Amino acid sequence: MDIAARVQAKARAAKEASRVLALAPTRTKNEVLTQMARGLEEKAATILEANRADLAHARSKGLTRAFVDRLTLTDGRIEEMATGVRQVAALPDPVGEVVETWRRPNGLEISRVRVPLGVIGFIYESRPNVTADAAALCLKSGNAVVLRGGSEAIESNTVIAQLLAKSVEKAGLPADVIQYVDTPDRAAVMALLTLDRYVDLIIPRGGEELVRVVNERATVPVLKHDKGLCHVFVDEGADLDMAVAIAVNAKAHRVSVCNAMETLLVHAAIAPRYLPVVAARLGEAGVEIRGDERTRAFVPAARVAEESDWDTEYLDSIVAVKVVDSLDEAMAHIRRHGSGLAEAIVTSDLRRARACGRISVRHGSGDGYLHVQAPRAGPGGRSRAHHYEVRRVRRRADSGVAGRCLASGCSGAPSTPSTSATCSSPTRSASSSSWTACSSSRPPCPRISPPGSWPRPPIASP
Repeated sequence: MDIAARVQAKARAAKEASRVLALAPTRTKNEVLTQMARGLEEKAATILEANRADLAHARSKGLTRAFVDRLTLTDGRIEEMATGVRQVAALPDPVGEVVETWRRPNGLEISRVRVPLGVIGFIYESRPNVTADAAALCLKSGNAVVLRGGSEAIESNTVIAQLLAKSVEKAGLPADVIQYVDTPDRAAVMALLTLDRYVDLIIPRGGEELVRVVNERATVPVLKHDKGLCHVFVDEGADLDMAVAIAVNAKAHRVSVCNAMETLLVHAAIAPRYLPVVAARLGEAGVEIRGDERTRAFVPAARVAEESDWDTEYLDSIVAVKVVDSLDEAMAHIRRHGSGLAEAIVTSDLRRARACGRISVRHGSGDGYLHVQAPRAGPGGRSRAHHYEVRRVRRRADSGVAGRCLASGCSGAPSTPSTSATCSSPTRSASSSSWTACSSSRPPCPRISPPGSWPRPPIASP
């Protein structure tokens, strides 16, 4: 069987299994997810052995330190994977959510209800943890998934996908809801991109080149993103200790992930006190600083920042630093140079935090598990603010659990309601008076029940 035929067979099997999964009750899906998390923990040694083979191959090819870091699994990272799967299990089930109800002049009552998309093709690069993230999110939202990871992580991904599929089967659902394309041949990607008979959505997660190729070649709808050029802005009223801790964590926790901080913007009023301290801490973490002229006045050891630095996603131990005179100047810089993936403000003024629009509380902190309910496995990591372009899907959508469901109704073409986070509900740190902006949680929504007893939102008048 050639590669295209193999991929088609996997997609067809996923499509058949998706019909069973779509009708699975919440309890069954949560039991499957719990079993998946347990399987990751129990088979950690097997996963690490496969990962060592991938790492040996990567080092023999002379791949960069940042690349190897993205590829590396440890006991701690496997535990994070399992924790993320359990967090998905704890989330409300989006399937059956009644989004909107209205009545037509003739008395016909129409409801838009979230239902699964069907089959999601997930194409990603070097990070093996994405295998578990994507499978968990798709399963909770009632979607089968066809996974195709990067060739550099093929051993790790194959083992993870196999044990996840076995966990699904143990819990009573078809193992075929999780498919893994276990060939490094790029022809497999090209085949997956055109299987619109079986695949309902493609999500590419990786570098700009991967996203570009997927976007150009796919005949299946694509949920895509731009690069992760992320900013932290330290406002004039920020708590200094908090601002230092956030910046160091945002950059140094894992420099190779796409939601790590790449540019630090500092208000001029706080720069004389803040920059020497944060520069010393970043230096201790091995981070190189490239600063503008005003930054270098306080951090003489910093390299001169070129104009290109403001547009660079380093994915390495390098950060660009700029001093700005106002919140407006910081926001203008972010609008000009940012990619819209994840931005943060550290401030003691709630009004200024809210003025930022859509922003994120977190950059690279625990890779998604510290400040949120569960991971997102969509493009660009798991930061709270996102501006994904959805090509041939009517509206932008969250790529978390709710974003995996298609809201449809009797009124016409389906659409995907956005659940983008805003800074409408910041949270106060327990240890400081400063505020960090964060995403708001989606309130509980009504679940679908037998016809005739559906929960009904207020009906709009004709």
